[in-house]
Amino acid sequence: MSEQEKVVGGPLGKAVGRAKKLAGAALGRDDLQREGDLQEVQAVAEAEAVAKTAAAERKEEEAAIEAERAETQAERHEVELEAAEIEAEEEAERKRAEAEREAAKSAQVEKAAAERERLADEDKAAAKRQQAAAEKGAARREATELKREANRAEEAAATIDSKEQN
Repeated sequence: MSEQEKVVGGPLGKAVGRAKKLAGAALGRDDLQREGDLQEVQAVAEAEAVAKTAAAERKEEEAAIEAERAETQAERHEVELEAAEIEAEEEAERKRAEAEREAAKSAQVEKAAAERERLADEDKAAAKRQQAAAEKGAARREATELKREANRAEEAAATIDSKEQN
């Protein structure tokens, strides 16, 4: 290609190509008309290539943004799962602590009931000891009274025997 046939690209190249084509047709120069056609086609091809490159770059950027969005969503989901796991662990710990408190409270209530029962049993035993002591005292008094009566009866019998022997 000669220096003259070097083409200019873009919208200007298309306009220059069209002008060369028209000038070649008007002047009857096929070479200038052919050069204009080529320059116009090359300008259109370059414009299409630029548009396709821009579209491809936009699609790459959109894909990168979508990939980043998906990654961010996956990270958020992972964080949410971790938060839910922590919440579940905390809830389990709260329930365990509550169960321990309830068990301790129940044990304390049972211990208090056992202590009351022990004290009641001690009171019953003390009452039985007192009753036994009272019964023992009454039995002693009765035995003493019976001994006195027996002694009196022996004395009376001895008196009656001595009177009968006399």
